[in-house]
Amino acid sequence: MAHQPKYILALDQGTSSSRAILFDHDLNIVGISQEEFKQYYPNEGWVEHDATEIWDTQLKVAKQVIKENNIQLSDIASIGITNQRETTILWNADTGEPLYRAIVWQDRRTSSFCSKLKESEFGPIIQEKTGLIVDAYFSASKVKWILDHVEGARELANEGKVKFGTVDSWLMYKLSNGKSHFTDVTNASRTMIFNIAELQWDKDILQHLDIPESILPEVKCSTDNFGFAEIDGQSISIGGVAGDQQAALFGQICREKGATKITYGTGCFMMTNTGEQIVRSSNQLLSTIGWQLKGEKPVYAMEGSVFVGGAIIQWLRDGLNLISDSSESEALAQKVEDSGGIVFVPALTGLGAPHWDQYARGLIIGLTRDTNKYHIARAALESIALQVNDLITAIEKDLGEELPYIKADGGAIKNKLLVQMQADISNKSIVLPRILESTALGAACLAGLSVNFWTDIEEISEKWQADQTIEAKNTDAYINVKKLWNKAIERSKLWADMV
Repeated sequence: MAHQPKYILALDQGTSSSRAILFDHDLNIVGISQEEFKQYYPNEGWVEHDATEIWDTQLKVAKQVIKENNIQLSDIASIGITNQRETTILWNADTGEPLYRAIVWQDRRTSSFCSKLKESEFGPIIQEKTGLIVDAYFSASKVKWILDHVEGARELANEGKVKFGTVDSWLMYKLSNGKSHFTDVTNASRTMIFNIAELQWDKDILQHLDIPESILPEVKCSTDNFGFAEIDGQSISIGGVAGDQQAALFGQICREKGATKITYGTGCFMMTNTGEQIVRSSNQLLSTIGWQLKGEKPVYAMEGSVFVGGAIIQWLRDGLNLISDSSESEALAQKVEDSGGIVFVPALTGLGAPHWDQYARGLIIGLTRDTNKYHIARAALESIALQVNDLITAIEKDLGEELPYIKADGGAIKNKLLVQMQADISNKSIVLPRILESTALGAACLAGLSVNFWTDIEEISEKWQADQTIEAKNTDAYINVKKLWNKAIERSKLWADMV
């Protein structure tokens, strides 16, 4: 009898850490390994990662989770990859060495360029073709910056000696010893150079931005043959790839049109399934690709992004030293019944949807002699839920109907006070999954489908389970908070552009 693999290995490469998670056939987590890596802030508004460190930590945790759980490589049916999106890496095609550090999705160095591009006659063309609002958030301007500012980069690119990729492409390239240069439609749809209707790189945008097509990876659907990972002398298929938010949408089994999930991570990301139709937002949300199974049409989605979500808790820890561990934020916030009139706008890297202000900056307003660190901690948690509520309000306007519930995932939902705040502020039922690792689960499911580890999406749906539903309890307590929030948001806008 042929050996039957028992597991799928998901590589979850995030903004602050690399993780590897093993799933069995019943969607149970068998093991997790995680390692943080360094964040670089060389100039104001610049955020970088060491691409080699991303690779090293990802390979390390992959080997670690296999070893710690006494798994044989032959027991792994396939590898699924999910990743921080938009983060941009260019490397030398001959040596495999990065030309520059990875420029992270949070990076704002190209804001001025994007502002001019957005206001030009070509700005609406880019939005129509890509579904994205022109912004420094996406990969295109980062690619152009590296080509224009790193010595010798453009010359190498013109000679066909440069490869570009988002983090998924970089990992596939390294895992395959340089044999694979691919991406999937979900990651491609976040670059601002991919036509989401035609499902191909857009030649007009590439020409306008002076980006050579030769540097781009081949785009595949989310369940495909992405080559093979070479680990300790053995080959394992790479069968599923999706950007982290699309992977979470799939992992939360948001199959029906209108199904919505919100992931609470470094940022917060709301995504709503819009079926086979590209829905254009009137409220500054993005149109994007949710996933595409092999042999099927793509499933589209609308998305709203909060740039600083859980990252504001990290800032309380590392910037203000109010806490020594992120998990302490809940207990600190519970020391007071409310935020005492304090509003915290965490626009540390500008504002995402639905405001899209690259020049907004963070503020804490409403301070009095009575204000203490507990009020600030509570206001910080409220800011996460208030930003997400802005996204919910925007999507409901676009859809013309209310969302009956929200599926939530991500590390921050371990904070029960935050989840209750979200239910109360938005007056929504918040459904929490049994497996909180929806992003990794989505990547695993895509990989499993590609190698028939699971027969179809129906089989996966039957195995998925909710853990609990949090209902709104005290919506009246946040009526005034939301009014103050709207005032504070307006005061934060265009701040960096005023000096």
